[in-house]
Amino acid sequence: MSELPKTFEPARIEQRWYAHWEERGLFRPERSSAEPFTLVNPPPNVTGSLHIGHALDNTLQDILVRHARLKGRNARWVVGTDHAGIATQMVVERNLASQGMKRTDMGRDAFIEHVWEWKAQSGGAITRQLRRLGCSMDWANERFTMDEGFSKAVLKVFVDLYRDGLIYRDKRLVNWDPGLGTAISDLEVETREVQGGFWTLRYPLEDGSGHIEVATTRPETMLADMAVAVHPEDDRYKALVGKHLRLPITGRLIPIVADDHADPELGSGAVKITPGHDFNDFEVGVRAGMQARDMLNMLDAKAAICQTADGLVPDELIGLDRFEARKRVVAMLEDAGALVKVEDRVIQAPYGDRSGVVIEPWLTDQWYVDAKRLAKGPIEAVRDGRIAIVPKTWEKTFFNWMENIQPWCVSRQLWWGHRIPAWYADDGRVFVAENEADAQAHAGKGVTLTQDPDVLDTWFSSALWPFATMGWPDGDPREAGRYPNDILVSGFDILFFWDARMMMQGMHFLGEVPFRKLYLHGLVRAADGSKMSKSKGNTVDPLGLIDRFGADALRFFMAAMESQGRDIKMDEKRVEGYRNFATKLWNATRFAMANGIGASRSLEAPAATHAVNRWIIAETIETVQTIDLAFADLRFDAAANAIYQFVWSRFCDWYLELIKGAIDDETRAVAGWVLDQILVLLHPFMPFVTEELWHALGQREHELIVAQWPIADARAMDPDARAEIDWLIRLVSDVRAARNELNVPPGARLAVHVRDADNALQQRLERQRAALARLARIELNDGQPQGGALQVVVDQTTYVLPLGDVIDLDAERARLGKAIAAAERERDALAGRLGNASFVERAKPEAVEKARADHAEKAAEAERLAAALSRLG
Repeated sequence: MSELPKTFEPARIEQRWYAHWEERGLFRPERSSAEPFTLVNPPPNVTGSLHIGHALDNTLQDILVRHARLKGRNARWVVGTDHAGIATQMVVERNLASQGMKRTDMGRDAFIEHVWEWKAQSGGAITRQLRRLGCSMDWANERFTMDEGFSKAVLKVFVDLYRDGLIYRDKRLVNWDPGLGTAISDLEVETREVQGGFWTLRYPLEDGSGHIEVATTRPETMLADMAVAVHPEDDRYKALVGKHLRLPITGRLIPIVADDHADPELGSGAVKITPGHDFNDFEVGVRAGMQARDMLNMLDAKAAICQTADGLVPDELIGLDRFEARKRVVAMLEDAGALVKVEDRVIQAPYGDRSGVVIEPWLTDQWYVDAKRLAKGPIEAVRDGRIAIVPKTWEKTFFNWMENIQPWCVSRQLWWGHRIPAWYADDGRVFVAENEADAQAHAGKGVTLTQDPDVLDTWFSSALWPFATMGWPDGDPREAGRYPNDILVSGFDILFFWDARMMMQGMHFLGEVPFRKLYLHGLVRAADGSKMSKSKGNTVDPLGLIDRFGADALRFFMAAMESQGRDIKMDEKRVEGYRNFATKLWNATRFAMANGIGASRSLEAPAATHAVNRWIIAETIETVQTIDLAFADLRFDAAANAIYQFVWSRFCDWYLELIKGAIDDETRAVAGWVLDQILVLLHPFMPFVTEELWHALGQREHELIVAQWPIADARAMDPDARAEIDWLIRLVSDVRAARNELNVPPGARLAVHVRDADNALQQRLERQRAALARLARIELNDGQPQGGALQVVVDQTTYVLPLGDVIDLDAERARLGKAIAAAERERDALAGRLGNASFVERAKPEAVEKARADHAEKAAEAERLAAALSRLG
């Protein structure tokens, strides 16, 4: 055994052990004949850094992969980074701007080469940070979504989908970021509350017989209005459906159409329809028979006003920024008598999460995937159980989205990314192929081709992650047992952006589901339950927590708080508490080593005759069973809390106390075996401290990371020993609590008289005489108790402890009586406040919650003191 420092210092051991594991290839030990276990890490952006959500997601995955490795499986955790088209291009363009340059000054090829240079020098910081968290990933096979093999897979998928009729070019609305000049995904749009306006406009009927009022938060879009919609059952407008209105400013005639989108209960019940600039309006337009190619567009790529196809936008507005145009349009409407009223209103506005500018729904030509056809397989797979979603409550959301899925826009107007493998001839023909030579062969000699300038959405390439990381298309991961993956761990927020798309692509190209289970976890929120955001200043840096408390403490916090279907509230005090937990285990190991207790050499429990040793063996086996069940059910919180309670309460607080002064060879063997089981069970959650203690206990044949998971041998369950030691714990606990409540001096030894003890209890008392004297400071007495006494009842047996020579019983009764009266007064006063409807309704929620907590505390205190008084005989 090596000497263990007195103080547990996480920073002293973490880097050393991680380097040891990685250098020796222990994240992928040679187990070619073992059953495979595979999961893939959601590839973080190459530009990214570890945030608290990453800490949760990766902790849960590492727990699973370390557990599988300990169970003897050939575990592989696929790791890599995403090329992150928009994010990376923004970072590099900012760097160029600081040098007075633009990407357009360089040209496309030179810019892309510059990005690769940036990646080599500055990208991938997050992979170093994942190591600090303790993630046991397959770094030897790290992937990148634009490495050569992966890019080959991306091109093949695009071409095959195109040839299968599942990728096509179309004109539809997209989220357009005018700051970046590209379409973006819904996930890259954040909704903000901003101070806006609500303009009510008056549109006259063509025949001059009246008008209809409509309201909007974007009055400038009326320049491209193409209809007004009313509900088909709205009696106010039934006679007007099919008639036309004449728009102010442009003079355009637009029809009145019937559509359920209009809500008769909102405003006038009539809605202006701008299909080229609003997603709902687009669908109304389609239902009204409009073709996308005929829908009017009034904005250019920078969100400045442009001329519509019908040429009706006044020249004075052309080229104005959209927000400047808003002011001009409102003024023109007012001059025309078409502005009814303006109201200030807080509105929800969509912003680009990276550019910080307002997003515009914009009608443009893009490449789309026929997601509706691809969604059929995943829907069936979840329905028939081939993919189990955990928690199951997410299935309803999954089905609702997948059954109403829209075409997936996969093109982006960027330079960095997988360039779309489509080439255009001068006559407009399109040739899709994996390379230019193949495209030219299809086009024929002499045909000039120009490649599409756009790149693919990063979600398109990352959707291939479960199989393209395994060598596909050159190899088949199914043959190696790596596909389907065993499980995917994911935040619920990317269920549709990533998880569902992996299902679509995997089932289409490999004919099987990509993973058998999908575990969806919640968000890590601020301590008050609010969503973390940089703007609120309530984000938490996981690396800072690791610096302060160690990676093991942060990991254990994440696991213990991960309850299926719930978000996690960040609580630094709890993280600190789990660092204290590691310290307690550290000190317990030092105690063991000081008493000659070392590493066990057996998976099976040692033979034992002492009740306390038989008891701790049974407790260990039950804990193994509980944790096994928790892992099977993916209950991270249940597994973490089971090992926590066992280590802290059963092993440290009771077993080590019970064996003090009576450590013989049997006890050394049992204690060493139990400590080994603890280290293995705890290792997936706290890998660093457990590996350090594993080696401190003695010479080992292998590292803990590749040890063997404990066997839950039910034969070791000893009901007699468990009954006796559990009784002893209850008796000692109750006597200690009673002594404390009655202010009995800690050093005072009390006689104990046992009423009506049968022969079995007398034998049990005799066997535990020494433990009772040491832990409860009581001595067995066969005589009759005299005078006032303390009474404790355990398992229907009364234990009488005379107190006349130790405390002033009358004074103690008086003290307890006063304390009870005070607690009851406070309890009743708080109950009165809580019974006052005015207080409950008008007070701040936190004040009401505090009053409830205080009431419960005072009620419990009064009850506890009353019980103490009743114990005084």
